[in-house]
Amino acid sequence: MSVSKRSTIIVEHLRKQQMLDNLAKGKRLDERAFDEQRPLEIEVDVIKKANGSARVKLGNSEVIAGVKVATGEPFEGLEDKGALIVSGEVLPIASPHAEPGPPDEETIELARVVDRGIRESEMVDLSKLVLVSGKVVYTIFVDCSIVNADGNLFDATSYAAVSAILTAKIPVLEMQGDKVVDTGKIMPMPVTTVPVSITQVRIGDAILVDPSSEEEGCMDARITISTTDEGYCALQKGHAGAFTPDQIKKAAETARIKGEQVRAKIKEITNYGR
Repeated sequence: MSVSKRSTIIVEHLRKQQMLDNLAKGKRLDERAFDEQRPLEIEVDVIKKANGSARVKLGNSEVIAGVKVATGEPFEGLEDKGALIVSGEVLPIASPHAEPGPPDEETIELARVVDRGIRESEMVDLSKLVLVSGKVVYTIFVDCSIVNADGNLFDATSYAAVSAILTAKIPVLEMQGDKVVDTGKIMPMPVTTVPVSITQVRIGDAILVDPSSEEEGCMDARITISTTDEGYCALQKGHAGAFTPDQIKKAAETARIKGEQVRAKIKEITNYGR
């Protein structure tokens, strides 16, 4: 083993021990409560050429999401529904560890978890985005770009994607013969609910909401739970460690409570339901 590698392992071990010592005293390094999120800022309509867009800052993590609408064939087995595709990209400027090129495993997981929370909640009524059943449907692309990575990109990206969808205006299309024609009119996205994800990590026996990048570097396990006004809609566990049944129950209740608070803020900023 190289000296530099051995030194890195020693530093990581000391950092985790320091964090465990602080957590045993009920303290996080940034002095937040265990169930406290970092400040959340949401700005909508930040990309004028997009059908809908939003910028989210969660602590120092920053994500921009944009919605673009196209037409295409439906997914196999979903011939009577439009298509929704969520993608994620960590820009090279976002982190010293980010590199140009195809998305790595962590970025792919990020997009899948965000997509799952939106899709399983049935946030968008895809049955209303069909032009010709089995042949031509609306395809909704939600592209998320991470501008700054400082922990908990799952929630920051989800909030940006959800806010962009809520404010999206899509063209009213119709079929004229075999051609798709833009009528020049627009309509709101057919939204039915507002999913909110809450990510928590376990470090030792402590469960922490909205982990910072430093806390993620010391985590034993991670769980992301998405809720709507109607209840729970998605759950994704990450990392190698595990949670006890009681810890999962506690995390689920925390996700419900914190989800209500975030949902109220998203609804207010996007004017959802007004």
